[in-house]
Parts: sequence; structure tokens; C-alpha cells
Amino acid sequence: MYPHCYNTARQTFKGRVFMSELDVVRDLAKQTLIIPTSTSDVDNSLWDRAQRLVHNAKHICQLPELAKAGLQIDRFCLITATYFSDAGIAGHLKAEETTATSALSNAKNDYLLDLCTKVVEEKLESCIDKARIKKINTIITESNGHFTKSTEAMILSDARNLDDMGATGIFNEFRRLASHGKGLCDALQSWKKKIDYRYWQARLKESFRFESVRKLAEQRLSAAEYFMNQLKVETDAQDLRELIIKKMDFAVPNK
Repeated sequence: MYPHCYNTARQTFKGRVFMSELDVVRDLAKQTLIIPTSTSDVDNSLWDRAQRLVHNAKHICQLPELAKAGLQIDRFCLITATYFSDAGIAGHLKAEETTATSALSNAKNDYLLDLCTKVVEEKLESCIDKARIKKINTIITESNGHFTKSTEAMILSDARNLDDMGATGIFNEFRRLASHGKGLCDALQSWKKKIDYRYWQARLKESFRFESVRKLAEQRLSAAEYFMNQLKVETDAQDLRELIIKKMDFAVPNK
């Protein structure tokens, strides 16, 4: 059993280092989420995402609207759930022996959630009591639904949805497309389709539980839209065409 301690710092005593519970959770999550590949490299994209989600969740916890509403937050269970929220994906990918984007199209959400709860129980049973493991799994499961009343599940949901917006969202989408052999034109087509079908407007309206996070998501989406517009300009060489027209105008002598 690991020593029980509720802060995130590594404790020292007479030169020895002791790990807090969250240190242990973090290390176990890292082991779980880093995926071996057929080469000597590893796929650390899920671990990279988990760290972003934890940053999101920690900051959302500090929003004034949560304190004003008097919402109680079990931060330990929330952060642990956030670290392990993609554990089902990791378990599936390790079983399939593939990378973190190429096999997910055939994996259903219910299957991944069920696998996630099993991975959490397996990885955490030696260091966390059963009651908290059950709560952690409940947070993960309910964060994928629309009707949860759990504060922790709502925070995790917003943390995950925010990661789909802005520059991180573009990166996630580019990586997914690249894993299927797609290029920039495919990315632009995918973006246009989402704009045409008002996908992002629906996400903003339905996916966020806290208004401050929704407004931040709008800002991130505006930044993403600016980038994608510029990407289209460069892909079509619109700026180069405009430059040539401008140069030709200067080259024509005045009559």
C-alpha cells in the first residue's frame, strides 16, 4: 500500500523521497496511457492529452461560479478520474497493438467506458480503497452523459470538451486525419463540413456545463477559425495570386 497523502508534492524525510497518492496516480496513469508501437518509439499522445485535461480540470475548479454556487469538489477523485479518463482507449489500443488514432473508428463508446472502468480497478486497487475507485469510475462514466448532477463529472466533461476547441482541437483533428493518410485538403474539407452543418455551434450550445468555460471555448473556436482560414489561403495560394495581381498592376504604365 502506498502512503496516503492528499497533496501533490513528493514528500522528503531524512533524504528519502515518499510519493503522495496523486504522485502514484500520475505515474500509474503514465504507464497506462503510453502505448508501445511496432518501432522503438512509443505513442505518448494519450498521456500528453491527459496532462492537458488535468490542467483544464484544475483551473475549472477555481472558477468563481463554482464557489458562488457552493459546489463541493472531491479534487482527488476528480484529478484521478481525469488522468484515467482515456484508459479505455489505451487498453483497446494495447490489445489491438496499434497507435492511438488508427483503431478507434471500430471501437464503440460503451465498450471503451466499460474497458476504462476495468483498467481503473486493475491499476488502482493496490493504492486506493474500493469506495474511491467506484467514485472515480462514476465520474468518468457520467462525464460522458448529458444528465449528470455530479460536479466532478461536469468539470471533467468541460475539461475534455475544451480540449476539442481551438489549437488543441486542430492538432487532434490533424493527427487523426494523418493517421488515415489524409492531407491538408482533407482537413479543410472536414472543417468546412463542420461549419456548414453548424457542428461547432451545436457543441458550444450542448457540451459545456459552466458558462465561463463555454465563453472560453468560443474564443478558442474563433482562433481556430482564423487559423483554418489562413490555411485555406495558403493551400490555394490565394495570397500568392493576389501578390502577382498587385505586381502586375504596378507594372502597367499610366496612360
